[in-house]
Parts: sequence; C-alpha cells; structure tokens
Amino acid sequence: MSMPAYLPELMYKFWTPLTYMFGHAGFFHFLFNMLWLYWIGQIFEDFLSGRQFTFAYLSGGFAGALLYILFYNIFPAFSDILPVATLIGASASVMAVVVATATLLPDYSIRLLLFGDVKLKYLVLVFIIIDIIGIAELNAGGSIAHLGGALMGFIFIKQLQSGNDWSRIFAKKKKLKVATKTYNPKVPAGLPDQDVIDTILDKISKSGYDSLSRKEKEELFKASNKE
Repeated sequence: MSMPAYLPELMYKFWTPLTYMFGHAGFFHFLFNMLWLYWIGQIFEDFLSGRQFTFAYLSGGFAGALLYILFYNIFPAFSDILPVATLIGASASVMAVVVATATLLPDYSIRLLLFGDVKLKYLVLVFIIIDIIGIAELNAGGSIAHLGGALMGFIFIKQLQSGNDWSRIFAKKKKLKVATKTYNPKVPAGLPDQDVIDTILDKISKSGYDSLSRKEKEELFKASNKE
C-alpha cells in the first residue's frame, strides 16, 4: 500500500498514490491520525457536507503524494534515499481536513489538554511550522506530504468561498426533466433564513460552537444539508 518516490518503481505501483493514504506504519501513527480526523472532521461536517469532506480527504492525500514525489525527484538532497523512499499514512489527508476547517472557521476554538481553548488558526500555524522544520529531519517525506495536504485544504475552501465547489465531481448527475414551473423566490420549506444562519455563524465566531442552543444547531444542520 505504500507509495514509492522512485518514478520507475511508481510506474509499476500506479495504484499507491491512492492506497498509501489508507495505510499506516504503526498503531500510534494510526491512532493519532484517526483521533484528529474524528475531532476535526465533526466540526467540518457541522458546516459542510460529507461529499465535501470526502473530497478534502482524497484531494489532500493526492496533493501530499504529488509534492512528495516532486521533492524527492527534483532536489539533490534526496537523491541518495530516492530509490528506497516510500510514503504511507493518512497524515496528508488529515492535514487537508484540518486546514480546510481552520480556513473556513479560523476563530473556532477547541479545548486541548494542558493548553485550554485554542483557536484553529493558531493550531494549524503551529502544525505548519513544525512540518517546515521537519523537512530537514529524518521524516522529511512525511512533512512534505503534510504541507501538500495543507495547501490543498486551504485552496479548496478558498475556492468554495468563491463559489467553486470542487467536490461536485462526486455529485450524482440528475436526469434532465422538462417541466413548466412558476418561479418562487421563497426559501424552501424547512430551511432556515440566511439572516438566521449569519447570526448563528457570528455567534460561533465569538463564543464557539458549544455556545449554540439545540435549536440553533438544528438550524445549522438543515442549512448544511440543503443540497
């Protein structure tokens, strides 16, 4: 399942840019990745859809793989280890989800043991600095892949905020139907008004998601699943 950096070997293991992001090198490697994916993934899906989560995970993994391959084949510093270098783990994909969530909700706070409440933007900044430093360490490949995933997560959300939802490639195509219908600009039944959603998002930015009432969380859930 691991992905080789050496291009002649990669040609014969062309499936590994996908499979590497679903394997791990050890129990704790798996455990910490899955905990972060679970914690941050819940926040992600409170505001966006499962389809967008899947896209962020997969595209982050592919971006991490691409950057890893480029670095190892371009820069002479990796030439000695290139023939045996391999990549495995969900870290790049998880990093994409974490950075995407932080880009969408930079002031969202989570509580960390020993540190208390920390805003996502500061948490991600620390991760990125560690990975930049890590390029010069033993696990350089992992750090490079993390940065690739982080970049994809950031770009995905920025594009989404500009009205370009790249995750639509996973959307089911609807059959074309011809019908005569009178246009009605009203909000579909059961969906909250945009002003209500804006108020809820402002409240989250100021006080965090946990400050929402049960009704506000339900309104937000309805809005996030309107497509």
